[in-house]
Amino acid sequence: MHDDDAQDAVTLEPHLLGDMKRCKRCVYIRTASFGRFFFQNDYMTLSDESKDAVATYQPHLLKIMWHLLPTYVLDLEGNYFVGTIPSTIKALSSLKVVSFANNKLNGSLLDHGLCELKNLQELNLQGNMFTGKLPECFNMLSSLKFFDISSNQFIGTLPPSLIANLTSLEYVDFSHNKFEGSFSFSSFSNLKNLEVVGFISDNDKFEVETEEPRGWNPMFQLKGLALSNCNINMHKGSVVPSFLLHQHRLKKLDMSHNSMEGDIPTWLMKNNTMLEFLSLMNNSFGGVFSKPFYRNPNTRWLDMSGNLMKGAISKDIQKFLPSIIRLNLSGNYLEGPIPSLIGDLSELEILDLSQNRFSGEVPLGLFTNLTRLEVLKLSNNIFHGEVLSGNLSFKLRLSILHLDSNYFSGKIGDLDDKRSILSGPSLLDISNNFFTGSIPGWISNMSYESELVVRNNRLGGQFPCGTNSFTFLDISQNHFSGSIPSCLVSESLKHLHLGSNAFTGSIPNSFCNLTNILTLDIGNNRLFGRIPKFLGELSNIRILLLGKNEFSGNIPKQLCQLTNVSLLDLSSNFLSGSIPGCLQNINRPSYQAFTDVDHFSGPSSSYSYRNPRNSWFSMIDHPYEVSGLQDEVLFTTKTLSYAYKGNVLDIMSGLDLSCNKLIGYIPEELGLLTRIHVLNLSHNMLTGPIPVNFSSLANIESLDLSFNSLSGNIPQELIKLNTLAIFNVSYNNLSGRLPEMKAQFSTFNKESYKGNPLLCGPPLENQCTIQSLMIQPTNEERSHEKWYNMDMASFYGSFGSTWFVFILGFIALLCVNPYWKRRWLDFVEECMYTCYYFVCDLVWKPL
Repeated sequence: MHDDDAQDAVTLEPHLLGDMKRCKRCVYIRTASFGRFFFQNDYMTLSDESKDAVATYQPHLLKIMWHLLPTYVLDLEGNYFVGTIPSTIKALSSLKVVSFANNKLNGSLLDHGLCELKNLQELNLQGNMFTGKLPECFNMLSSLKFFDISSNQFIGTLPPSLIANLTSLEYVDFSHNKFEGSFSFSSFSNLKNLEVVGFISDNDKFEVETEEPRGWNPMFQLKGLALSNCNINMHKGSVVPSFLLHQHRLKKLDMSHNSMEGDIPTWLMKNNTMLEFLSLMNNSFGGVFSKPFYRNPNTRWLDMSGNLMKGAISKDIQKFLPSIIRLNLSGNYLEGPIPSLIGDLSELEILDLSQNRFSGEVPLGLFTNLTRLEVLKLSNNIFHGEVLSGNLSFKLRLSILHLDSNYFSGKIGDLDDKRSILSGPSLLDISNNFFTGSIPGWISNMSYESELVVRNNRLGGQFPCGTNSFTFLDISQNHFSGSIPSCLVSESLKHLHLGSNAFTGSIPNSFCNLTNILTLDIGNNRLFGRIPKFLGELSNIRILLLGKNEFSGNIPKQLCQLTNVSLLDLSSNFLSGSIPGCLQNINRPSYQAFTDVDHFSGPSSSYSYRNPRNSWFSMIDHPYEVSGLQDEVLFTTKTLSYAYKGNVLDIMSGLDLSCNKLIGYIPEELGLLTRIHVLNLSHNMLTGPIPVNFSSLANIESLDLSFNSLSGNIPQELIKLNTLAIFNVSYNNLSGRLPEMKAQFSTFNKESYKGNPLLCGPPLENQCTIQSLMIQPTNEERSHEKWYNMDMASFYGSFGSTWFVFILGFIALLCVNPYWKRRWLDFVEECMYTCYYFVCDLVWKPL
């Protein structure tokens, strides 16, 4: 680049340029809009200082580039550019490398001039928001070696002609787009330089066909291949691609989420002795797993989860996988004990054996020998034994430990070495077992902001206070007693489950500091007193469960401020008064809060590809994911208590005020809860009619108004509720004709209406006559209704005013009439003497 060219650039766009330094073959430019650009030795890139620059990508930037010819590398990766790629890029005909990766560019690539860059060797557009179909003219880029358009929103099909002419291609990644239709993998057959191919689909409309034409042989030898969620050979029996029989240099192979069938393809490890990463998760591979693999000292990552494998783990597994770092065999039908020699896998960092049929006791070497083990998941098996009893002397650096849903028993021991690294796991789940005794102090001193789940065991006593601030704490369904410890409260706590224990007392005032709480479950305890008003200030809360306690008083209107709450349970208490109409604010929010949280353990891999710039590029990024804890709550729906877990909580919505002493009319405002699924007001003393606007509860599935004193007709408009599965108005004072047996109401039997003798029509045996339709409630019913509908504020006001007038009248009578005044004073004097002699007799009589 010459100084004259740089001077021309400054002349063309003077408002973009600040200061400029010159040298023989370099130009340093600071621009007001785009940060710093550096041009040196025919190379153009953004300096690190521009990474935080938020700019709009505009065509005038390319006007600068016209005068920087010849430029071979254009690298604008990792910024915040928006807009589209200007078509004037075709003026930079000498470009060999173009990278717009990881920006916010959008629009279609049609007619943008990229196809005219005949010398292009690297095109990296990944991590943007490009849309539309891929231009078929890309097949003219015969020099292209590196082609990455992953993580965009491209649509349409991938024509074979797009790939077949790219004879220099070495790396191609089309992952995470919206492609549809079928793609024939044989389109790559003549690309002898091809090393890396990535197809990771985000929908179920894309299929990779590998068996047509029959007998085709590849000229390439792949090092990395990802065909995940691609419906591989869906119309050919979902078989393993046969071209893999000719591959012998694979280092990374991902064919997960494809429903492929047949026996475990053990020959993949035999043919590819350099294979380091193999993922066949979520397929339908069967067969026996006893000795499934050939010895492969290079295999570090093996994921066979979510298949149909049977059998046991080989006793000498360490001979076949001596260098394994991450082993995932979860979600199969494996059985038998864990071999003791698994403790010889000295490199192991992640071991997941969950959701199988393993049995027996966990070998001690799993805890003492694997000093690098960070993640251990043994959930949902039939292990037994006192795995956590005695003095624990683990030498692990465990950060995630799942022992849940087994048959473990015994007490939880203390740490033999108080400095043990186990004192700091970030996640410990021992739920659904048979552990007894109390919680040892080291659990309360785990690592900062950790997650602890001990739900459904036989633990008791008081929960110990420690130095830890939990983010997720579930000690429900145990035998903990005493007052709720205030030390459990921290600003970092998001999920607190204390339900189904024996806690007593009132809700601690420290709960007002739960500013980030999403789930608060203290139901089914022995708590009493009034519901604190400060609960209405927990603005982020999504689930509030206070049912099955002994709370009394009115429902605080401050709870109406919880506009983000989706599940509210105040049932089975001693609450009185009327239902606040402002509870209409309780509805399901539109944003998600319970999506599964994943813990990422370490980098994806060390497998790299050298791109045309001689830079190392990660081969098909594939981070390891360990599923985080899923929130789980019990909520009564359709007369049964169901466990709602994980993402379901984002769409579930319900209000349960049943089994209290609530009076008054049902507020019509509750008809505005259009997203609610469950509404239970049963077993109260509610009166008045059923609100007609309940017909607006478009998503209601369960509506229970039974065991009240409701009167009037059942609104005919309720037949609009197409999702209604449970409808119960039994044991009220309802009258008149039942709604027509249409839609969901055709599924309800007479049990939904019993205890209402004045109702008529099918499915009841009572036939509707003119006389039955004219029957009105008796005077006793009306007076009964008036008593419970009385405005208590007006009652107390009128009662006090009456007494005040009576006292004033009595005083006036005494002042006007001397006779009555004397008689009143004599009466008072006589009462005084009587009381005096009565007390004297009590005092002197014993003497």
